[in-house]
Amino acid sequence: MSIKIGILGYGNLGRGVECAIKQNPDMELVAVFTRRKPESVSILSEGVAVCHIDDVEKWQGKIDVLILCGGSATDLPVQTPKYAEMFNVIDSFDTHAKIPEHFAKVDAKAMAGGNVAIISVGWDPGMFSLNRMYAGAILPQGKDYTFWGKGVSQGHSDAIRRVEGVKNAKQYTIPVDEALKAVRSGANPELTTRQKHTRECFVVLEEGADAAKVEETIKTMPNYFADYDTTVHFISEEELMANHSGIPHGGFVIRSGKTGWNEEHTHIIEYSLKLDSNPEFTSSVIVAYARAAYRMAAEGQTGCKTVFDVAPAYLSMMSGAELRATLL
Repeated sequence: MSIKIGILGYGNLGRGVECAIKQNPDMELVAVFTRRKPESVSILSEGVAVCHIDDVEKWQGKIDVLILCGGSATDLPVQTPKYAEMFNVIDSFDTHAKIPEHFAKVDAKAMAGGNVAIISVGWDPGMFSLNRMYAGAILPQGKDYTFWGKGVSQGHSDAIRRVEGVKNAKQYTIPVDEALKAVRSGANPELTTRQKHTRECFVVLEEGADAAKVEETIKTMPNYFADYDTTVHFISEEELMANHSGIPHGGFVIRSGKTGWNEEHTHIIEYSLKLDSNPEFTSSVIVAYARAAYRMAAEGQTGCKTVFDVAPAYLSMMSGAELRATLL
């Protein structure tokens, strides 16, 4: 029996989820929900219903896990609590500072509905979060360092596109090379947010928009750009499409720690990703956690969870016996 999946939002992430489902034979896409006119949305899967977002409630009992593919700025803070009361849900909420607040709202609704909701799933938050936790547990005397990029941040690009006067935009997060070298050397430097990364924005303006005002709005945006050295380039739509159409990303989680009676030995744990497509990789992580949500709900679990609460075996198509025989 396949796990029946619904996708809410058919942008880059939604299309990535659709592709990931194809690679997971225990899953089946049954419906895609959109704010656009359903007849205007062409999906890759044959025989799958495309419905307006207003019809989501009619699908209760027909969907095992609803995957929410909206943005963290304005969509997920509203959508995830709302739909967690109706379905088991997964989201990729990535505004780190607001995760505790988001968790509390989603948990209340998921508990009320008797469902499982797993939030902030992806690679950061998500896989990077797990690696920070594992490394810190193994090397309690040490420091964590996370570097993102060079790559396109979907969340930050989405935040720019919501600025008044912006027609389209891409944002690149870039590690500061000197900081990365210092961490890998085991020097355990004290680094501010600004010393670790820079942000570079490529923005297409609406006709008649005030460029200076748009630039100021971007550079002072809390939780996104205010704490970084940010460069804003205004370019044409044609240049954006020609030079910035891809969505690569990646990054590093590094923990530098000490062991020994006098902490005389240094150890470096490093986890890295180099991604051709940020949304497709994020979608692949999300789909694995959809399997976990389905299994946890089947056991009678309810409420909001994060990647910290999900046992690794729940993610795999393999049985426990297969995992022990092949991967342990």
